[in-house]
Amino acid sequence: MDRLWLTGYRSYEMNVYGDSDPKLPIIKETLKNQLIQALDNGMTWLISGGELGTEQWGLEVGIALKADYPDLQTSLMTPFTDFGSRWQEDNQDKLSALKAQVDFTASVSQAPYQKPAQLSGYMQFMLQHTDGALLLYDPEVEGKPKFQYAAIQRYQENHDYPLTLITLEDLEEEARNLADQQNDYFQN
Repeated sequence: MDRLWLTGYRSYEMNVYGDSDPKLPIIKETLKNQLIQALDNGMTWLISGGELGTEQWGLEVGIALKADYPDLQTSLMTPFTDFGSRWQEDNQDKLSALKAQVDFTASVSQAPYQKPAQLSGYMQFMLQHTDGALLLYDPEVEGKPKFQYAAIQRYQENHDYPLTLITLEDLEEEARNLADQQNDYFQN
């Protein structure tokens, strides 16, 4: 798999508020482990959007991984040209900073937001321009990613398109692993 689409829950859907939230290191470590596995299986492009949450965290992790995987390329694709323009200023700044760090950024629609069809078009673009997906989503805990999950499942009916899910149980397991590592560190 050469090109991986990374998406998932928004930060507010996971009750993560700010970079110092204690849940964030667990999420990023889980994303890192999955991305390393994808890199070891031939991924060269990490392609994501700019949504606050999984997409931005995943790109941050991908950028950090470039130190050990210099061939990794990162891409931030937005659905339309004014994506994020209605966000709070600090979130707009964070998006701008992330755009400056990735290897490629563009908008799928060359127009500002006009209609929901742009979002459907964006998902189709992502499916057609990637070889598989990594989705931080638990089908038992619906949220915005249910639309991407459904689109991927429909796409899989006619295409070989691997999907890896990171569920809430996976995050809990990573939290336990990190806690065990910390306990081991302090006991030695």
